[in-house]
Amino acid sequence: MANFDITDPISFLKEQMMETLRLVTDPELYINIIDLGLVYGIDIDDSKKLVNVKMTLSSSYCPMGESIVSAVKNCIDGHYAGYVTSVALVWDPVWSYDCITEEGKRLLGM
Repeated sequence: MANFDITDPISFLKEQMMETLRLVTDPELYINIIDLGLVYGIDIDDSKKLVNVKMTLSSSYCPMGESIVSAVKNCIDGHYAGYVTSVALVWDPVWSYDCITEEGKRLLGM
């Protein structure tokens, strides 16, 4: 997760949105996408109320990819009225088990 930057006026909002995304779970693993390390960051244009979530999937062939992307959009749009969310799927850096947080590893029994 990103560090809070007191010089960035929307840093707290970014952190809130990251925490909100813990509500989105991988439909196969039943672990939230934050603890799985799938979300790389959030960019917000507060004047235009646009949110761009930069994330990846565990594989480019993930059968639940569209479902996860839709859940991310619906989660942010549903919790932050007036904001419009887009999701940028990126493949660099490639996701690996090293991306999983300690909590995610605990939940997976690793």
